[in-house]
Amino acid sequence: MSDALPSRRPADRSAVIANVAVAVSRTERRGVKFVKLRMFDALAVVATLAATVAAATPATAQTPSTPVAPAMAPPPPIPTAAPGTPPPAVTPPPAVAAPAPPTAAPPAAAPPAVLPPGPGQVRVRIVTGAGTIVIDLDRAHAPLTTANFLRYADQHRFDGTTFYRADMVDRPSGLGLIQGGVRGDPKRSLPPVAHEPTTRTWLAHGEGTISMARLAPGTAHGDFFITTGPLSALDAHPQASGDNAGFAAFGQVVDGMDVVRRILSAPVGAGGEGAMRGQLIAKPVKIVTVRRGG
Repeated sequence: MSDALPSRRPADRSAVIANVAVAVSRTERRGVKFVKLRMFDALAVVATLAATVAAATPATAQTPSTPVAPAMAPPPPIPTAAPGTPPPAVTPPPAVAAPAPPTAAPPAAAPPAVLPPGPGQVRVRIVTGAGTIVIDLDRAHAPLTTANFLRYADQHRFDGTTFYRADMVDRPSGLGLIQGGVRGDPKRSLPPVAHEPTTRTWLAHGEGTISMARLAPGTAHGDFFITTGPLSALDAHPQASGDNAGFAAFGQVVDGMDVVRRILSAPVGAGGEGAMRGQLIAKPVKIVTVRRGG
């Protein structure tokens, strides 16, 4: 039969499809409407076609699109203790020492209560029954007056004398002065010292100023006073009439102003003469010693 089906093992899939198309075309040209095949022949043809297509299709290797992780080995078995065996002791972690608290910086050294005397100054200590007064004498500006006071101190002429006068100029403000020394005792007195006015020394009578007591200029011996505030009336005033030379300031209290004020507040009596009337201390305050040094 010339229109038989193509060979069951064509060279490739394309040849199988072409042979089927040729057979169908021949059948239509001859006017054959039905192709009578037995059932088992039809099944055989279908099986042959399927086998042929499968054989003609080349096997292709599948390429994975993403990398695959390698297989992991199973974890080792966890050892278990035999029944009745106590669990191993658990060692606690070592204790962590607490950080040491920050070390506080050492406190700054407190400044000295009294600064050392400056150049040209001589320090003296007046020890009294009411306390100690420390004074820096200004030898640079008042050399004559300072040298006179130091002679009395070095010869211990002030020892055993007193502060005998308290002049409270203004009680509310505590402004005033106290006066002490040899009180004109000829056994203690040295020759008078030349007067050094404030217009020459450029010193002034202010808080804690030590100055020499006198009658007329150039008559000062061994009596002195200490002020408790600004008393410019005691400075030299050349333009003023009369005794305008003032008093000879020559140093400054650097410690013990509380003692000075304590003496100034001491009770006074009604006695005294002239400028000191009503200013003499009822119980004079003893001057124990006057020495150089702080």
